[in-house]
Amino acid sequence: MTIVEPKASPSREKYDQLKKFIVENKDKRGYLIPALYKAQELFKYLPPEVMEFIAQEMNLSESEVFGVATFYSYFKTNPIGRHTITVCMGTACYVRGAQKILDELEKKLGIKEGETTEDMRFTLGCQPCFGSCGMAPVIMIDNHVHGRLTTNMLDAILEQYK
Repeated sequence: MTIVEPKASPSREKYDQLKKFIVENKDKRGYLIPALYKAQELFKYLPPEVMEFIAQEMNLSESEVFGVATFYSYFKTNPIGRHTITVCMGTACYVRGAQKILDELEKKLGIKEGETTEDMRFTLGCQPCFGSCGMAPVIMIDNHVHGRLTTNMLDAILEQYK
């Protein structure tokens, strides 16, 4: 296995924080998932070199770390945008036009669900239900819920995040 030594940089500080987290939690059972959460919190996604670093520090195989990271949909192995747009696809939202909202967002942003815009501004995704059925259809941008949407409202909402 190749030893991963990050260069001195702002990301070096992130690696140091991740290593500290791993060392502090090494004796806990099942600490790979918390380590992946911490890594994604620090790096915003899980690039291959970060997963290699985790494998090295935790004395695990790279395939084991990669397997866990790709099994759970929460973990992102590709860079994500500065803002995450999530469209609720629950029954109430779907019946009230969530698919039209998603289609229009894909058109306006020039990406498909699961992708990130070239300028790294937005990542677009879907979720089964937000629990905001009374405001259907709903999208969430970062932690802000926008409800009772129509496709005509999307430009003004997106403008708030540029």
